[in-house]
Amino acid sequence: MTHHWINRRDWPNSNPGAKAMLAGATVLAGAAALVGYQTHAAETDHPARGSFVTVDGVRLRYLERGHGPTVVFIHGTGVSAEDFDVGDLLSATGERHRAIAIDRPGFGYSKRPWMRTWSASAQAALLHDAFASLGLEKPIVVGHSWGALVALALAADYPDDIAGLVLISGYYYPTTRIDVALFSPAAVPVIGDLMRYTISPLLGRAAAPELVKKMFSPEAVPAAFEQHVPIALMTRPSQIRAAAEDAVHMTSSAQSLSPRYSEIRCPMTIIAGEADTIVKPEEQSRRLNQEVRHSKLVMCAGAGHMLHHTNAPRVLEEIDALTPTVETERQREAQL
Repeated sequence: MTHHWINRRDWPNSNPGAKAMLAGATVLAGAAALVGYQTHAAETDHPARGSFVTVDGVRLRYLERGHGPTVVFIHGTGVSAEDFDVGDLLSATGERHRAIAIDRPGFGYSKRPWMRTWSASAQAALLHDAFASLGLEKPIVVGHSWGALVALALAADYPDDIAGLVLISGYYYPTTRIDVALFSPAAVPVIGDLMRYTISPLLGRAAAPELVKKMFSPEAVPAAFEQHVPIALMTRPSQIRAAAEDAVHMTSSAQSLSPRYSEIRCPMTIIAGEADTIVKPEEQSRRLNQEVRHSKLVMCAGAGHMLHHTNAPRVLEEIDALTPTVETERQREAQL
């Protein structure tokens, strides 16, 4: 019998499958090195601003402006607290309120511990504890997009601790959505980990400009957003994971919360863009307004999803309009 011995160094050359695996591993290793470099560079070029608070073992970052009645801003998916700061909405609100924008878990510079389920109610519970740590008594909560769902969870789960809601371009009722299918795979254990540290950030960087345009459509993307909300931070592995998990929990969170909306007692203003293609106002904002009888609906003609940028004065106007009602209720409670 003749034995054909193959030197280990020659093995890949004699085995096409092994050669392909080695080539794939080399590409993934190179992608991981590039992603690591880009992540470090992004965090070096855009270091954390603001302050930090740790609650329930989770370190959260927040930005704060001004003094007066408290207004808390909760951002949507893919961005961070800066989303309310680059267009001056946070600073303008801070001229007559204590205005705070907080990074939700996993976004910006807030942590998102593993082995925990981050539904809208779970995030609301964490933020509620953060409010207590920061001494925020009965704030008005402003939520945009996914953040509006968290704001509703706060009002539903802690009715005595939330003074009012301003909900912008929110997703409130479960529907079939293509973005859930597109973004969810990055949340899958092992496979998702591999994707997040190799190809997902690179693909995300390539796709981000068009996605941002769609978010603002039919309006133009403001120059301030392009300059101060860097794609490099939005496409870090940690933030991709947070966005993917949000996609996984979005429909189920809406399904569990929606039967409780009619029970919410605090004043509620719902703001939506008539031309929003990300969240259809007829299916979401108008329906919520019909179900919550004491709510107010504001429809912005020709506006898309990012109203807090393109219609910031109107958002501030609605916050200010809600403040006297909230202050009257606070005074009444103080007299009881």
